[in-house]
Amino acid sequence: MSTPIRLGTRRSALAQAQSGHVAAALEKVIGCPVELVAITSEGDTNRASLSEIGGQGIFATRLRDALFAGECDFLVHSLKDLPTAIPEGLVIAATPPREDARDIVLTRGGIPLHELPAGSTIGTGSPRRIAQVRRRAPHAEVVDIRGNVDSRQARVVSGELDAVILAAAGLRRLDSAAPLRREALGLAEWPTAPGQGALGVETTTDAPAELRAALAVLDDEATRLAVTVERAILEGLDAGCQAPMAAHAVVDGDSVRVRTVVYATDGGRRIGLDVTEGLNGEYIRRNGSGNGADAADGAGPISAARELGLTVARRLLDQGAADLVSREQSS
Repeated sequence: MSTPIRLGTRRSALAQAQSGHVAAALEKVIGCPVELVAITSEGDTNRASLSEIGGQGIFATRLRDALFAGECDFLVHSLKDLPTAIPEGLVIAATPPREDARDIVLTRGGIPLHELPAGSTIGTGSPRRIAQVRRRAPHAEVVDIRGNVDSRQARVVSGELDAVILAAAGLRRLDSAAPLRREALGLAEWPTAPGQGALGVETTTDAPAELRAALAVLDDEATRLAVTVERAILEGLDAGCQAPMAAHAVVDGDSVRVRTVVYATDGGRRIGLDVTEGLNGEYIRRNGSGNGADAADGAGPISAARELGLTVARRLLDQGAADLVSREQSS
């Protein structure tokens, strides 16, 4: 490749930072520059609450339009914000190694979330986090907020809020150094959104083979398997990116363990599952044949991972999860 490759990205500092990491990694593979093309999405201009406007595609649609229009050659998305239905003509060409998938509580004094005094104000715009806060700290007041990482932290530094909850991955990618104390929330007790901490590198199905091959070098199989399970649960629930649900999968050799919870919005009820399955052996034999690579007949570990996620979703629905989430097409 002799000409610069164009990477389409949102304009936010976090999007630019994570896209910059992908661009640097790709430059090492292809040996030529990768140029960032900043694109403004609806999610960057609409300041309404995510719970009101929905998270379905508000960050992705404009970027995808730019890709189809030839304004860029590939995109980098935060997978937790990406609808599960991939439009015809597009493909997730790589999922780079996942960052820390945990949530972080930021406070001025370092008081743990569950010990914050009654009436403390905790900022988050995520319905899933709101439900989790209402379970962990029912005495606190949740403030529905939007804004970039710096502006959210500034509201705690100034005293306007007592705490905010942010993704560890975003703080790490931005190398944030705000003068706040951090409490990392364990994934066993506080699972996070499907795909949190992971990126999706997307291009067109008719992109040059050389580009597709270069992007594939960035792919991390364990990350792809894990997020495939998580996103299949979301797909099976038919609930959308902003549903009050969590799913986190961990791949260990030939098996995957997934913890998933669906919450009532008031935090009063939850339905959860903790499932471990093999993906390269028994599970594939039960759900199709294959030699470890996904093929046209739908066999292989990725197909098995998706089937596992859909099975977990069906089990959640059988237990009453449909009563807790507003079901809608996640596309």
